[in-house]
Amino acid sequence: MNKSYLKTKKGVVKVTFELPTDVAAQQAVVVGEFNNWDPAATPMKRKKDGTFTAALNLEAGKQYRYRYYLDGERWENDPQPDALVPNIFGTQDSLITT
Repeated sequence: MNKSYLKTKKGVVKVTFELPTDVAAQQAVVVGEFNNWDPAATPMKRKKDGTFTAALNLEAGKQYRYRYYLDGERWENDPQPDALVPNIFGTQDSLITT
């Protein structure tokens, strides 16, 4: 995950979510509080090298829970989140601080 603080839009952070090729998935979606946990809202694009990527503009100064939804059937956390936090399902969510 990469963060870029935009000079042209104060209070906005461009976050690029990235998944490595070793996730062994055909499709990936980034799902979280920023898109109301909608598994159709933010599909990731597969690059030529097999990694997945998606970029979102998020409000600065906030924290967001998120996960990756792979192949429409399994959930994975970010390999390098800002933190991991427990969720109501007895697992963990990735956390990003903008």
